[in-house]
Amino acid sequence: MTEKKRGIRKTQVGVVTSTAMQKTVTVAVDRLVRHPLYRKTLRRTSKFLAHDEKNSCKVGDRVRITETRPLSARKRWRVLEILEKEKST
Repeated sequence: MTEKKRGIRKTQVGVVTSTAMQKTVTVAVDRLVRHPLYRKTLRRTSKFLAHDEKNSCKVGDRVRITETRPLSARKRWRVLEILEKEKST
């Protein structure tokens, strides 16, 4: 029996910035990096397209996304869970 072992999939935590597409959300993930010369800490943002099967995410929700197989030209992540719902005022 030759079973393929699946590697550990990366996960990221970010904020949903757009829900304009069907079953797809845009997630902004922030990270902190240090400038190599000036040593100042800078915030960098990466945007990922993630699959949301139930269309349950709203703009402003904090979500955990995980890597998956390519689902479209730019979509390689899926929503694992909603960590925190958007606070409505």
